[in-house]
Amino acid sequence: MFSSLYRIAHFGPIAALAVLLSACATPASTSPDTPAASAAHYPSGHIHGMSVDPGTNRILLATHDGLFDVTRSPAQQIGPTIDLMGFTTTSDGTLYASGHPGPGTDLPDPVGLITSADDGRTWTPVSRQGETDFHALAATSDGLIGYEGQIITSPDGHHWTVAADDVPAYNLAAASSGTVLATTEEGLFRSEDSGATWGPVPDAPLLMLTTFAGDTAIGVTPDGTVHSSADAGPTWAERGTIEGEPAAIAAAHTNDDTHRVWVATDKGIHVSNDNGATFQPLTSQR
Repeated sequence: MFSSLYRIAHFGPIAALAVLLSACATPASTSPDTPAASAAHYPSGHIHGMSVDPGTNRILLATHDGLFDVTRSPAQQIGPTIDLMGFTTTSDGTLYASGHPGPGTDLPDPVGLITSADDGRTWTPVSRQGETDFHALAATSDGLIGYEGQIITSPDGHHWTVAADDVPAYNLAAASSGTVLATTEEGLFRSEDSGATWGPVPDAPLLMLTTFAGDTAIGVTPDGTVHSSADAGPTWAERGTIEGEPAAIAAAHTNDDTHRVWVATDKGIHVSNDNGATFQPLTSQR
């Protein structure tokens, strides 16, 4: 129940809708006798983001207790304990994050924007230390987009500009081309200029989380229904469902040009190899 209350506090009516729908949601195609990931060793802190290396399928979860590699069994913590509230990965594999330092971590509170070039083993301060706790981060080829009570953008992580439009973002996702999606209590918003200006997407489903595989957008609603958009956000098609409350999502192209989709819940990781139509629980790959 705490998890549901946490989502309600941070996502208002959308999370409340998830609680109401949970009793009647259609079950995902998950075997009832197979646990989703390794439950005994799955990170127990709130999950705030996910990164997947499509070449190795290595899955990193950014959580309240730090960064974890959940493709290992048991899951392995990487680097210091930092409450990683905001988290994103650039196309070259560089990690960016924000949040609050944990015990023994020599960073100011909040940590501002921090970066890692070694898969999260070490983090380097970039900007806004002691000032900003980004609750959402995304990256395009033009730079970074963050939400700190307002959306701000930066070409280099050091110099920031407030976006022209007030968008109360819960989650941010970006394509390298410069398209950015923001989920909000009011519905989906979209930017075509790396977060500088925004407009609503009137006919979009009520999405909690979104991600990109190339220019294909994929999103999930609070009740676990997965949708995809071949045109990067304006139009959406319903795909499949997952069990549990979604906490993070990632996607990538496969060799046959379909999309692999990963959805993290508080219980484990579910993966789809058919564009989000069906999901199975992740099993350890290492």
